Amino acid sequence: MTDQTSSREYYRKRRSLTERFSEMDEKIKSPSFRKASGKANEVNYWVFDYPPEQEMEVRGHIKWLQNRNSKGLDDYELVVYDLYDLIIDELKAKGFLEKTEKLEERGGIHRVVTAVQRTLRITDKDNYLVQYISDHTPDNAVVLLCGIGKCYPILEAPEVFNKVLYNMPQKFASTPVILFYPGTYTEQELVVFNEIVEDSYYRAFRIAR
Repeated sequence: MTDQTSSREYYRKRRSLTERFSEMDEKIKSPSFRKASGKANEVNYWVFDYPPEQEMEVRGHIKWLQNRNSKGLDDYELVVYDLYDLIIDELKAKGFLEKTEKLEERGGIHRVVTAVQRTLRITDKDNYLVQYISDHTPDNAVVLLCGIGKCYPILEAPEVFNKVLYNMPQKFASTPVILFYPGTYTEQELVVFNEIVEDSYYRAFRIAR
C-alpha cells in the first residue's frame, strides 16, 4: 500500500464503518481482550483505520462509547485521549504556542516539529505524553487515542507507538490501546490520509477488518 489509488482500492474491499464499529465494540467488551498482553506475547496495541472523510462519524462513535461506559455498567473504564488537545494544552501552559507561528515563518514546518517535540520531550523516556497518559490511566482501562490526524506532522502514528507507548511503564503493558487512524494500516505500513506513507510499523494489530 504505497499510494492513494491502492488505498482507495483497499477500502472498497472492506465492510461498512458500522459493521467494523460492531466488531470493535464486541472485542472491547470481551474480558479476554482486556486481559491479553497481545498476540504471541506482543504488546496489546490496536489500530482502527478508516477513510479520512469519515472522521465525523468516527468522532461520534467514540463519544457514544464514552456515554455508554459512563453509565457504570461495564467492568472497565474507557479512557479517551485526544493527542492534539494534549499537545496544545501543554504548549499553552508553557507559553510556547504563540512562538510556533514565528518559528514556521523563519524555518518552515520542520523547525516547528523539532521545537515542539523538544519542548514536550517526545524523544526522551520521560516525555510529556508518556507521563500524562500513565498518570491518568486507571488499572482497569481501555485506552482510545484519537486526534493523530490533527497532529500531523507534529506527531506521527509511528512515533506514538515507538516514542510514547514503547516507553510506558511496565504496568501499562497489558492495557489495550486503540489508535484511531485516518488512513490505511496494513499491519506493515501506515498511510496517513491515504496519501502519505509514514514509517513502517507491524507490532499493532487491526481491531476490525
